[in-house]
Amino acid sequence: MFRIFATNLRQFSSSARSKLTLCSEKDGVRNIVLNNPKTRNSLSLEMMNDILGDLTHNLEDKSLRVIVLSSVESPVFSAGHNLKELVGKLPYLFFFFCNVDQKFQAAEKGEEVHREVFNVANKLMMAMIEAPVPVIGKVNGLAAAAGCQLIANCDMVICSSKSSFSTPGATFGVFCSTPGVAVARKVSRMKAAQMLFTGLPISAQEALSCGLVSSVVPPEELDAEVDRICQAISSKSRSVIALGKKFFHQQVEMGTKEAFEAAGEVMVRNLSEPDGQEGVRSFVEKRKPIWTHKD
Repeated sequence: MFRIFATNLRQFSSSARSKLTLCSEKDGVRNIVLNNPKTRNSLSLEMMNDILGDLTHNLEDKSLRVIVLSSVESPVFSAGHNLKELVGKLPYLFFFFCNVDQKFQAAEKGEEVHREVFNVANKLMMAMIEAPVPVIGKVNGLAAAAGCQLIANCDMVICSSKSSFSTPGATFGVFCSTPGVAVARKVSRMKAAQMLFTGLPISAQEALSCGLVSSVVPPEELDAEVDRICQAISSKSRSVIALGKKFFHQQVEMGTKEAFEAAGEVMVRNLSEPDGQEGVRSFVEKRKPIWTHKD
């Protein structure tokens, strides 16, 4: 009996299924759209693997300049992890018809599934940080729990005034520990604690005030604002942006003195590279730079 039920725990294969994201690329901007409104764009294993695949595909392509992460039109950007995966796949009545050893094995299988969910989530979050181009979150609704984590892990976030953000895990008996890692690195300790301990959502304006998002615009202006930001980034040297992004994330974890010393070395390296030299020359010569985008 256990074998029959345990098999259900492995039903996360992505084969023979439709992707849960839409991915397109134009003029150097890769748009990754969460496309599973039936589950409120929950970050199931399938969804996270689809995002990860879209995010890391062909990153060495020099024409790629920005990645935008958004969702289909819905009141919810993402509701976070799919709780059905965290509950497990074994029917409740199963535990009345199995012995102690079978229950123990079932619990272990459940832990394996849970560990896989969070391992893939961590892999996705690190891929966002390590991508050589900026990752922009585009939000027009609620970003909750791991959905809020996804947003907090972006390099910048543009949201509409009707957006909101929350980490309500404790309400459901599962504290938002992993979302808290990203949130606590973007907002003050007090605000992070308020969000994590109460589960209460904050508005777009609150998110702007505490540093969780970069800017807030009316819903009808969201597309234009994101396009404006993408164009501004695309006009820069990809190699310079990649160098700057990598060190930006590194120095956040350093002490002030160490960060300044390391930053000086990065600046020296930046100035020695082709696009660093080109940028300085173009400024002196009062002309537009001609980037090579070479690392």
